[in-house]
Amino acid sequence: RISSERPLGAKQRRNCAPLPGGVCGQMASAPSRSRSPRRSGATSSSGAKPKRILVTGSHGFISGYTIPVLLEQGHEVYGIDNFWKYGELKKSYDDHPRFHFTRGDAKDVSVLRKIVFDNKIEVFVASAAIIGGISMFHKLAYFLLAENERITCAAFDVCVEAFQAGFLEKVCVISSSMVYESTNTYPSRESDLKGCPPPQSTYGFQKLSTEYFAKGAWEQHGVPFTIIRPFNAVGIGEQRAQTDVEVKSGNVKLAMSHVVPDLVQKILKGQNPLHILGSGDQKRHYTYAGDLARGIVKCIMDPRARNEDFNISTPVGHTVKELAEVIWKKIHGPSGPPFNFVSDDPFEYDVQLRVPCVDKAKEVLGIECKTSLEESLDEVIPWIKEQVAKGTI
Repeated sequence: RISSERPLGAKQRRNCAPLPGGVCGQMASAPSRSRSPRRSGATSSSGAKPKRILVTGSHGFISGYTIPVLLEQGHEVYGIDNFWKYGELKKSYDDHPRFHFTRGDAKDVSVLRKIVFDNKIEVFVASAAIIGGISMFHKLAYFLLAENERITCAAFDVCVEAFQAGFLEKVCVISSSMVYESTNTYPSRESDLKGCPPPQSTYGFQKLSTEYFAKGAWEQHGVPFTIIRPFNAVGIGEQRAQTDVEVKSGNVKLAMSHVVPDLVQKILKGQNPLHILGSGDQKRHYTYAGDLARGIVKCIMDPRARNEDFNISTPVGHTVKELAEVIWKKIHGPSGPPFNFVSDDPFEYDVQLRVPCVDKAKEVLGIECKTSLEESLDEVIPWIKEQVAKGTI
C-alpha cells in the first residue's frame, strides 16, 4: 500500500521558489490564468461535484469507453489527441456540449499547459501513449520507449506546475498489466510489484516508468496521484493502426496482432484449422472495456483512490485456446465444424501467464468487472464483421 501521507515540506513546495533547471523554474513562464468556465454548485450523477478533467489520448480505445462515463456523470471533459495511431476518426462524444477537444500532440508541453491553465483542469488523466499489438513491441521498441517517455515528461511537468498554481487536484496514470510482465507470483497483487523483476519489453518498462513519475511527483512536489492498471481490454473501436503491416497467419493476412480481433477475423474468413500464436495455453483475463471504464472513473473520482494503485480486471481468466473456441462456436454455431487449431511460432514478448488479483479494487473502491467473455464477444464480433467489410481492420 502506497503511503497517502503528504511528504514533509510538501505544503511549502506548492509555493516553492523557482529552482534552477527544475520544474519550479518553469513557473515564471507559465501562461497567465484565464477565467475558467463557470460552474454551478450542481452535483454530478455520481453525487460528487462535477470536475474539469483532461484526458490525453482522448480518441484512443479505452478513452472511447471512459469519456462517455465521465460525461454521463456531469463532468466537463477536455481531450487532446493527434490521431497518430488510427488516423482521424469520430467518436460519439465529439459533439457533446461538455466535451472540448484539442487536436494536438500530448508531448507538446506548451499545448498541454494552455489547456490545463486556460481551463483550470482539476484532474489530469494521463492516458496518451504509443501502443499497438505485440508485433509493435519488436518493430518499434526504441520508438515506444522514447516517445512514451516524452509524453510522460510533458504530462508531469505541466501537472506539477498546475498543482503549484493551486487548482490541479491530482493526476491519474493509465498504466498497464504489462508492468507484471516478469512476475512469478499469481494472482499478482499490487504489492507484489515491489519485488517483481522489471519488464523485458520496452513498452512494459516504460509503463512502469510512468508509475515512478507519479510517485516522484508526489515525493518531491506533493502532487496526489492514482495509478490504474487495466487488464486485456475487450471491446469495439480497436482498428488497424497506421503503422501496422500485414502478416500472414495461415491463409489469412492480418495487420493488428491483437488476439481477439485477429481470431475473429480468421474465423470469419473461414480459416480451418485455426492458426494460434504459440501453444494456446497462454492465460489472460479478457475484460470488457465498459467494465474497465467504470472502474477507471471510480479510480478518478473516489477520494479513497488517492495515492493508491489498482488492478482493474475481471477475476475470470481464459487461455487463448479457450478464447478461440468460444469465438469459433459463436461464429459457426452449434451445427458448424468442430473446433480445430494449429500452433504458429509465438512472439518473443508473448507473456504466458497474466493473472491479476483484484481484491484491492473491490475492497477499497467496490470495483467489480462482471461482464462475461461471452457477453463481451456478443458486442465485439458483429462490430469486427462490419469493420472487416469496410476494410478498417
